[in-house]
Amino acid sequence: MLPVIVRNYTFVPMKNRKLKNSELDRKTIAEFKDAKKTPILIILDNIRSLNNIGSVFRTADAFLIEKIYLCGITATPPHKDIQKTALGATDTVSWEYQKDTASLIEQLKAEGVQVIAIEQAEDAIMLNDFRPEAKKKYAVVFGNEVKGVQQSIVTASDAVIEIPQYGSKHSLNISVSTGVVIWDLFCKLQK
Repeated sequence: MLPVIVRNYTFVPMKNRKLKNSELDRKTIAEFKDAKKTPILIILDNIRSLNNIGSVFRTADAFLIEKIYLCGITATPPHKDIQKTALGATDTVSWEYQKDTASLIEQLKAEGVQVIAIEQAEDAIMLNDFRPEAKKKYAVVFGNEVKGVQQSIVTASDAVIEIPQYGSKHSLNISVSTGVVIWDLFCKLQK
């Protein structure tokens, strides 16, 4: 087979064998609990979909996120619809329920955590322009599937980050937004 050149990248066709789960060298629950965590907290502000909540747990597990806070109407484990998408991540990722998101944010800020709302807002920093500081701990707030992050929470946050989008739709699914933001911050904090 001949190599294919696309925009200055050369792709050489390969016969890669898909790895089996047993070959992935994943952590056990105990190893995960003992592992050094990424200094990121996830705050879910009034998330309605149990599948979205489960998906966020799975993303948090993948990137060794320190903790998830489930706030307001956000459901908590154990629940079969959360488990369906979490695939056991509710057993590894530390989580806590907080009824009031505003009180939680006030508490975290008092502890020196920088709180960032993920939202489309005036003066928001585009995700690709945001540079996290290595020594800081961050709490990222993701909002309701319809209404987004509450205005009072946006106002109380230290900063607002927006995911750049170029199509005709005005938002991404909460679980997709979480994956995009956590992957980006994880990569930047590893440097």
